[in-house]
Amino acid sequence: MSIASKQIVKERREYNTWVANETLEDYSLRYAPKSFRKWSEFLVANTALGGISFLALEAIGASLMISYGFANAFWAILVVGLIIFLAGLPIAYYAAKYNIDMDLLTRGAGFGYLGSTITSLIYASFTFIFFAIEAAIMAQALKLYFHLPLSLGYIFCSVIVIPLVFYGVTLINQLQLWTQPIWLFLMISPYCFVLYKEPESLNNWLNFVGNYSGSAGLNPLLFGAAATVSFALIAQLGEQVDYLRFLPEKKAENSFKWWLAVLVAGPGWIVLGVAKQLGGSFLASLAIAHGISVTDAKEPIQMYLAGFADMFADPSIVLGVGIFFVIVSQIKINVTNAYAGSLAWSNFFSRLTHSHPGRVVWLVFNIAIALLLMELGVFETLQAVLGLYSNVAIAWIGALVADLVINKPLKLSPSYIEFKRAYLYNINPVGFGSMAIASVISILAFVGVFGIYPQAYAPFLALGIAFVLSPLIAWATKGKYYIARENPLRQTVNLSSSLINCSICKQDYEPDDTAHCPVYKGYICSLCCTLEAHCHDSCKTSEDDDGSYGFYTPVLELLQNRLSPQLSLRIIRFLGAFLLLSGTIGAVFGFVFYFGIWESLQLSSEAIAIILDLFFALYTLILVLCGMASWWFVLSEESQELTEEELDKQNLQLQDEIQERQRTQNALQQLTHELEMRVEQRTAELSQALQIVQQAQTQLVQTEKMSSLGQLVAGVAHEINNPVNFIHGNITHAVNYTEDLLKLIETYEAEFPQKTAIIKDIEEEIDIEFLADDLPKLLNSMQVGTNRIRQIVLSLRVFSRVDESDCKAVDIHEGIDSTVMILGNRLKANSEYPEIQIIRNYGTIPLIECYASQLNQVFMNILANAIDAFEEGDLGRSYQDIVRDPHCITIQTQMMGEDWLSIAIADNGTGIPEGIQSKLFDAFFTTKGVGKGTGLGLSISHQIVTLKHGGNLRCVSSLDKGTTFIIEIPIHQRQRKIENSQTVKEVKSMPAELVKTGGDRQI
Repeated sequence: MSIASKQIVKERREYNTWVANETLEDYSLRYAPKSFRKWSEFLVANTALGGISFLALEAIGASLMISYGFANAFWAILVVGLIIFLAGLPIAYYAAKYNIDMDLLTRGAGFGYLGSTITSLIYASFTFIFFAIEAAIMAQALKLYFHLPLSLGYIFCSVIVIPLVFYGVTLINQLQLWTQPIWLFLMISPYCFVLYKEPESLNNWLNFVGNYSGSAGLNPLLFGAAATVSFALIAQLGEQVDYLRFLPEKKAENSFKWWLAVLVAGPGWIVLGVAKQLGGSFLASLAIAHGISVTDAKEPIQMYLAGFADMFADPSIVLGVGIFFVIVSQIKINVTNAYAGSLAWSNFFSRLTHSHPGRVVWLVFNIAIALLLMELGVFETLQAVLGLYSNVAIAWIGALVADLVINKPLKLSPSYIEFKRAYLYNINPVGFGSMAIASVISILAFVGVFGIYPQAYAPFLALGIAFVLSPLIAWATKGKYYIARENPLRQTVNLSSSLINCSICKQDYEPDDTAHCPVYKGYICSLCCTLEAHCHDSCKTSEDDDGSYGFYTPVLELLQNRLSPQLSLRIIRFLGAFLLLSGTIGAVFGFVFYFGIWESLQLSSEAIAIILDLFFALYTLILVLCGMASWWFVLSEESQELTEEELDKQNLQLQDEIQERQRTQNALQQLTHELEMRVEQRTAELSQALQIVQQAQTQLVQTEKMSSLGQLVAGVAHEINNPVNFIHGNITHAVNYTEDLLKLIETYEAEFPQKTAIIKDIEEEIDIEFLADDLPKLLNSMQVGTNRIRQIVLSLRVFSRVDESDCKAVDIHEGIDSTVMILGNRLKANSEYPEIQIIRNYGTIPLIECYASQLNQVFMNILANAIDAFEEGDLGRSYQDIVRDPHCITIQTQMMGEDWLSIAIADNGTGIPEGIQSKLFDAFFTTKGVGKGTGLGLSISHQIVTLKHGGNLRCVSSLDKGTTFIIEIPIHQRQRKIENSQTVKEVKSMPAELVKTGGDRQI
């Protein structure tokens, strides 16, 4: 079925709390995004290195030396260590660069989406095998110290790890960080004391003769057997990678630290691993020299007790420190084993079952398997288990490394790692085929089918065959089975910055973690893509090539030429299921026969032949059952697919009906919405018209009131002006007359010094001397008073400008000064408020064309509001506090370019709250009490500046810092066009005498 014809109902997927919480989940099925990689290079590297604390290294080294002698064990450990180091370099680099775990790296490097499922099983097996070995070592120590039975010790050592791994790498980071110094000290110190106190132990180690060697020299066969066991450690690279994927992004500033972390925590682990294996063999020889049995000397607790015996004299301290060291070491490694196993099982089962209950579930599952192995006695068959396992593990790593270091440089495979299901074939013959062929050959060699030398060097065969086959198969297939379809995000999205919303779970993900799904016609995260079971890889299916089957496609095409397509597909599925099931059961039978009967019982050839016949008959019967089960699986899967398709068809029909009803409902809603919009529009128009009428009425009332007030002020000024001018003009003559009279009196006194009694009485009565001295002063004061009255009258006339209502050029400074003069009584100090200082910063400006009286009203409103702000801000404050914080109003004028004037009136009052600044110029908005302001002052001021003068009026205010009103007007007026003609009429009708002494400053 083509993509065009494939239709699937999209359903919203929601994950349980364990899966949704990435602190628990740690992106177990996906790459680690930048947002989660919050740890430093040192912390990540330290956590990864904490995983090499496992004492199985010492146990393996001791077992190899006891079995094969020093020389064979020594060179096997060194050679294998070098191979693991070289193999780890490219693996660690690519994993850290693309921030993916071992499974995702394997998937994109030659194995395919389902092909890497087998490697996930191999990797999971490594984790629970070594978990079982390490927990068994810890249980042996607990038995020695606490006399705890091994069966109970196994349970305790398993359960204690679960809470430590529950929160994933977040908690493991801290555990490894705090235990690392203690572990390093306790691990290294015994060797120093032993070499100091027992230098002869070194010679005993170098000349140790193994059980099978008979000499301390090098034996090629025994060297190969020892290397086979040590090779099993190669899968530890996967656990290192599980932590390296959390390294931060490599940049220029952290390049050195990034590379150092990759080298040390990636392939570098084997350096210390080799040292620990050799150290284990050394301590085992020491323990044997101290009288420990050969069987017990393989146990790490016995090894380190022999070492700690040279550090402490008290046996109880030796035992306590040894037990403590074993517990710390085993907890450090088993949190890593359990964590890596939870990742491996998550990947394995998610692809087989399309279900993911959470990493924590598989954590418990992995530990349960390890516990079962412990109870079955895995430690006693350590060499046999690791020997068989190493053949498959080395074949896997060999094929993986070959792809990274050969295929990619030669462009036989893509230069990048593509790990998402949507772009991969299910099976890639390059990696999967190489591993399968190499594993089968090496296992046959391992069980002795090809002779003793191939048996001894079986892992080397696995490594060499896989390493050679990978590029050969890639060249033969021309790299066809790496990418099923191109990833459009690699060309269309900036992979370092944007996030993409998953169309299924509706969460945001980085582009590296998403794929474009043509089936769902949108982007889908890698987790949803992994768990999708209904699409059947339709995105990779075309009319002529079923991309989901990978290299099975030629076989399918061959069968389709002779059989029907449906039957051909059934045969392919049957063969795949049958071969997998029968092969697995055959491997289990072979394992049981080889290790349970051949090596353990050492029966005669006749008995072995009888048992082989029995095994063959039983296996034949099981093969029949496998065939029936496989065919049942194929038919049930096909039935399930047909059921899903039928359900999809029905769901699509139902969705079509729903969509049709939704379209009808949407049309009705649209019609209703249009009607509502029309009603709202008409209502808004009516409301606007009503508001304009109300505003015009208000302005008319205010204009008439201010016009009457202006005329009254002008009339009063005119009436006062005449008598004041009369008095002022006559005071000069009165001064002259008074001076003449006083001069006449002085002349009389000089000419007639003898005064009569009556004159003397009159002089004493009127106090002639005081009168002569005070009368000029009195007249001078009257003259000053008349001057003041004339200035006030002049200011009133300048402010009102009844005779100058038209636009004309005026001196703005004169209008400001007249306004300040009128408000002089409010600026002076009194018993309640101190003086308000006026600071004039006048610039050099030309005459300004404006409506002077209306502009003076603006000045009046702003200044009056500033004074009100000071008075309201001083309420509740003492007079002394007010005096210490003097009030001032600064008036500044300056030109803005050549055509605009700026007038800034600033005060240092309490400021205006931000929440009401936007309402300052709204009509009728006021914060004052009843009778203290109508809320029209600033509204009309704004209209005068903007509509009448074509300028701007704005307010800048900060709490406790003051307020500044800025008036900006052009120096040359042009007639302004206003859309609303009624408003134009009302604004133009505002008289020049507009005066408002109150105002509405919002505080």
